[in-house]
Amino acid sequence: MDQLNANWLTEHLIDFEYKKYTLLAYLKNVKEKFHHHLLYPQLGELIFHFNNLKKLKENKSLIFDSFPKLATGIDLKNLNINYKKLVDDDEIMKEISDIIEYALPNFDQTINYGKELYDFVEENLTIDEVGLMPLYKREGYILLTEEDISEMQIYRFKVSMIEHEHETFSMVNTSYLTTEIRSISNTVSNVKLKLIQQISELPNPATYLFTSKWKFPVNETILPIAKRWLIREVNNAA
Repeated sequence: MDQLNANWLTEHLIDFEYKKYTLLAYLKNVKEKFHHHLLYPQLGELIFHFNNLKKLKENKSLIFDSFPKLATGIDLKNLNINYKKLVDDDEIMKEISDIIEYALPNFDQTINYGKELYDFVEENLTIDEVGLMPLYKREGYILLTEEDISEMQIYRFKVSMIEHEHETFSMVNTSYLTTEIRSISNTVSNVKLKLIQQISELPNPATYLFTSKWKFPVNETILPIAKRWLIREVNNAA
């Protein structure tokens, strides 16, 4: 099972053994991907489901809100549609509570496995600034490579601020530009100069070289970790 729906807890059959089987099948698939060093989107999805379950455990009324409802009539005076909950049973609530209690430690264990992989990859990444760094670091380039190889993948990045429900979040957008071969005549600094010549709106871009000691998947692991590092770097510089 590649994905777990956001409403997996209350959709389809509400039965402890069925939900246990569904959950374990999903977590087994996630662990297999972690075993192949594929971090994302699995790690983010795990944290999402774990936080959802914690909220449901703390506020049981949220569980009923997630169930389907049946329209029973129209309140013309208040212009509202009246609904009846299709589920209102103590036994079902007990079943759901048991599923939550079982699922939380299993999610937590798998998240910790993913975090260990994240830390391992990050510890084996060397990050270097390329050339003079500007004060404005929200836009620029990241160069991804591995030790002992000359190929570099070049990405343009932009860090944006997103406001949501009175909170502000940072988000990194990246776009692949090209692949360069590093050599005596085509150094990392020369690559940056070429980028400046080709993209004039960034006359002195923030440019970072990420060098991995081992071969990790780029899109699923290296690039997401680079994005999170950029967010910390930009926020610290603000």
